[in-house]
Amino acid sequence: MPDLEHALDALAGRVSSLREARTAYPGDLAPILDAALAELDTAAELLAEAREALRKAPKRAGGRKDGAQRELKLLRQVFRAFPVPVVVLDGGGVVRRINPETSRMLGSPDGYLVGRSFPLLVDVSRRAAFRSHLTSVLQTGQPSAFETRLAHQGRTHVVQLALTRLTMPGEPQQMVAAVALPTEVQLPEPGTRRPEQSDGALLLAAARRQDLLAKMAALLLDEEALLRPVALHRATRLLAAEWADWVIADVVRDGVPRRSVVMAPKNHPLGDLVRQVESADPAGSQVVAQVLERGSGVVQEMVDDETLLGFCADGPVLTAMGAGSLLSVPIGRGDGVLTLVRSHDKQPYALADLAVMQEVGLQLGLAVRAQTSYQSRSRAAESLSASVAPRNLPDVPGYEAAAVYHPGSSVGAEFYDVFPVSGGWGFALGGAAGKGEEAASVSAMVRGGLRVLSVWESDPDLVMRKVNDALVAQGTGMFVMAVAGFVKGRDIRLSSAGHHPAALLQPDGGVRFAAGGGVPLGISPEAETGVEALTVAPGETLVLYSEGLISSRNERGEPYGEERLADALSRCAGQSPSTVVKAVEADRHAFSGGQVWDEIVVFALRGV
Repeated sequence: MPDLEHALDALAGRVSSLREARTAYPGDLAPILDAALAELDTAAELLAEAREALRKAPKRAGGRKDGAQRELKLLRQVFRAFPVPVVVLDGGGVVRRINPETSRMLGSPDGYLVGRSFPLLVDVSRRAAFRSHLTSVLQTGQPSAFETRLAHQGRTHVVQLALTRLTMPGEPQQMVAAVALPTEVQLPEPGTRRPEQSDGALLLAAARRQDLLAKMAALLLDEEALLRPVALHRATRLLAAEWADWVIADVVRDGVPRRSVVMAPKNHPLGDLVRQVESADPAGSQVVAQVLERGSGVVQEMVDDETLLGFCADGPVLTAMGAGSLLSVPIGRGDGVLTLVRSHDKQPYALADLAVMQEVGLQLGLAVRAQTSYQSRSRAAESLSASVAPRNLPDVPGYEAAAVYHPGSSVGAEFYDVFPVSGGWGFALGGAAGKGEEAASVSAMVRGGLRVLSVWESDPDLVMRKVNDALVAQGTGMFVMAVAGFVKGRDIRLSSAGHHPAALLQPDGGVRFAAGGGVPLGISPEAETGVEALTVAPGETLVLYSEGLISSRNERGEPYGEERLADALSRCAGQSPSTVVKAVEADRHAFSGGQVWDEIVVFALRGV
């Protein structure tokens, strides 16, 4: 068909001249547009002539199949050589054929858009009008031409679009040829080229993804992310700044997804749309339900269903956003869903982006769980600490009492207490061997047992033995070092179960230690305790202390020990109990360089 080939060559030359004229005279586009519309008519006529020539071409005796194949081959050649953008659509608007000139205009690889919905390339505000024109052409057979806007790969084109119904050999349904002539072009910003275009771009994209993971890890591993619920907001802010126009985090609570964070484009006013997205129910979102059900992410390089993210007052959420591409991944192991949305004029998400966002979702889930667990443990630690140490010490007639309590590096198990007993007052100090919540709960049980049983018993040793029986019967496998004393007038009766001996500070600065002794509670069914009677005269101070004080070490690994304690106490002769306990803790602090491993308890009772 030499005439057709000549006409195509001539058309290509004229279209090239029009492009040059548009570039050279941007302020005088009206005559150029008129000429371009005329060339669209010419292109449509050439297509019609090619179709008619194919229809009239003589068929070989070899059969109908060979003729159809020749027709298709010739049509493909004409289609590929056509110098203006042409797309063949089926009745649903899905791209079935696309010529190289269209791929060049839209900035996509050859064949990339085949199988995708063409209306998704059309600006959201003009999408409904395009569908109406497409339906009209299919039903009436009358061509239609109108202006619209196409956006893809960061390129935006205002085009004059001409639609013509086609009957193609081998196709059971009517097709539509869409011929597009750009009248206004907005090129992508630097750095937004499609990664597949070069090895260098691929490497840059991979490096950018690794950089995102590093930044995300640094944000989520910060101490503040454990102390306060900031992980979700930090992560979504980072993603909104570098990876998305919209970022939405939906968190599962009580088995139902609930909207937690919405990050809008930085240049988007905080108005009705943002509030509508925030108030939209994620339980009505298909993509959120799909990600939660499957436990894996989804990516749509081109959004083909604008109802995927649910609805707001203005219609589908994705339509209101102007969404072009969407990516959703699980947060942790079913803890929620993280959704990223890009507009039509941005580079669409790819499978590589899905992979890195899956990792981000996993990191975010771990951070959220760690923060929840940390806060839960912190509350438990505070509760346990309150259960092993009184808020205030009561007034003991004839005595002044004071104590200092310093938490260790983890939830510990030291306790002390002062409480009324029959005919006087009692005190106790001790701790379970070990750390953590179980040790602290055993210490709290022993403290409570000593306090309650002392109401009925007149001897602290009987109380200690009964607590030992109860601890053995509980079968916790833990043992407790403890000391208890009953104060009646100036006399104090002590019962020790493997605890450090009490120290008695005299007015002249002398220090002597009690006998102590005994076996920790919970080891043997038959309690072995050390019992001793003391007299605390006015001006004398009885001091009890925890294992954490004596075992504190300096930088050379030397323990604080009872000898250094005696030296510190001797310098506090005649001082109040509060001064004594503070001086001892200050001396230990200086000795250990401020390091605290186990809980520190110092309790002082001074006769007045």
